[in-house]
Amino acid sequence: MDDNTLISFTDHPGMRELVIGEAAHDPMEDHELDRQVFHLRLANSRHERESASLLLKKMYGWRGYDVDPHAVHSPNRITLYAETGGATVGTMSLCLDDPVLGLPADENFRHELDQLRAQGRRLCEPSRLAIDKGASRRVFAGLIHISYLYAHHIHGHSDYVIEVNPRHVMFYRRMLGFGHCGTQRNCSRVGAPAVLLRLDLQYMKEQIQRYGGLMEKHPNVRSFYPFFFPPDDEAGITGRLMRGRG
Repeated sequence: MDDNTLISFTDHPGMRELVIGEAAHDPMEDHELDRQVFHLRLANSRHERESASLLLKKMYGWRGYDVDPHAVHSPNRITLYAETGGATVGTMSLCLDDPVLGLPADENFRHELDQLRAQGRRLCEPSRLAIDKGASRRVFAGLIHISYLYAHHIHGHSDYVIEVNPRHVMFYRRMLGFGHCGTQRNCSRVGAPAVLLRLDLQYMKEQIQRYGGLMEKHPNVRSFYPFFFPPDDEAGITGRLMRGRG
């Protein structure tokens, strides 16, 4: 592993394994050319953030969403990205709540977020998520897992809050365990309807400990958690995050 990589893994390219309920895959049928090495990294440089933004623009633009690929990189935000063969195939950002800067979701759901803050919840917001069709389910799971480690293990935050299109609500509820936290509004940043969802990161911790890295043992679990990294990998990833590798 080079100095710029948080973690690497080998997996099948494409979206084949995103089909829920597909028959278990026989690894004996694999050929080396059918597999790719994915590297997950922190986007520390302007060039890396621009590459991630281009993927974001590509994946959101065809849906008709108005996304600014040159948005200012806030000091309370980190950007993660996945790369294979020199191409960026996945990205997401994570904003940590800040007394001055707040969160992106404050623009549309300030009342709901202030209620959570008043309860002592420490909020963070995954956003600007884009996964290329050439990536696998493990890319999505890996980016979420690393953001969880950064938010919960390193900074002690307690909850994810996300704004999602109403048609994606069931996906996030079923696959990660999010619950409703606000009524539907129009998201001013992308010009589309949005719903606020929340996830207690203690629940995510419990699911990772139960299922993380056990894809083959839990092929019928309707969740992303078996595609997260094994709990034993968390200490190494956390250490590299704290050293700012990426």
